[in-house]
Amino acid sequence: MSRRAAATARRRTAYHHGDLHAALVTAATALLETDGPLGVTLRGAARGAGVSQAAPYRHFSDKSALLAAVAEDGFRQLQRAIARAARPHRRDPIAALRAMAIALVRFAASHPSHYRLMSGPAVRGRDHPALRDAAVAAWELLAGGIERCQRAGRIRPGDPVELSFALWCTVHGLAVLAVDEQIPADVLKAVPLEQLAEHTTRCLLEGLAPRPS
Repeated sequence: MSRRAAATARRRTAYHHGDLHAALVTAATALLETDGPLGVTLRGAARGAGVSQAAPYRHFSDKSALLAAVAEDGFRQLQRAIARAARPHRRDPIAALRAMAIALVRFAASHPSHYRLMSGPAVRGRDHPALRDAAVAAWELLAGGIERCQRAGRIRPGDPVELSFALWCTVHGLAVLAVDEQIPADVLKAVPLEQLAEHTTRCLLEGLAPRPS
C-alpha cells in the first residue's frame, strides 16, 4: 500500500470510528501529556487522529480553540469523577463533600498536564463559553454539596457561594501543590495525598460547623 493510500485509510478509519471532534481532542490531550501546551498543535492533533492537516479547521479555528476543547473535556471528566465519588454518600452530606474534595485532588494528581491547562493561563473561560460552562458545572457540584450540608444543619448558615469558594480554594490549592510537586516527599511518605485531602477538607468543614448557641 502506498503512503497516500495508507493516509486515506487512516482518515476513513477516524471518520468511521466516530466523532472527529472527539478524536482530535483525544490526540491533542496525548500531545499535552507528553509535550505540554506548547507541544499541542492542530497539525499534531491531525496526525494523531489520522486525518489531513486541513481537517481540524472544520472544528477549531486555531490552537487556542483546540486547547480550550481539551480543557473543557478535562472539566467534564472532573465533573463525572466528583459526582461518582459523592454517589455512595447520599445520606451523609459531609461525607459526600469530603469524597468530592478527594476526587478533585485525585483527578489532578492523575492528570497533571490536563489539570495545569484547566487552571492555568493558556486558555480562559471568558474567551470560550463551552469551557466556562464546563468549569462552572464542576464548581456547582461542590456548591450543591455545601448547600446540602447547610440544609442538614452540618455547616453553619451563610452565603453558600462564599463557603463553596473557600472549599474550592483549599482543595484546588492542595491539587496544584501536588501537580507541581511542591509537597515534600517526606510528607507524602508519611501521609498519602488522598489522606492529606481528606484531612484538609475535614479541618475546613469543622471550622464551618455550626457554633453552639
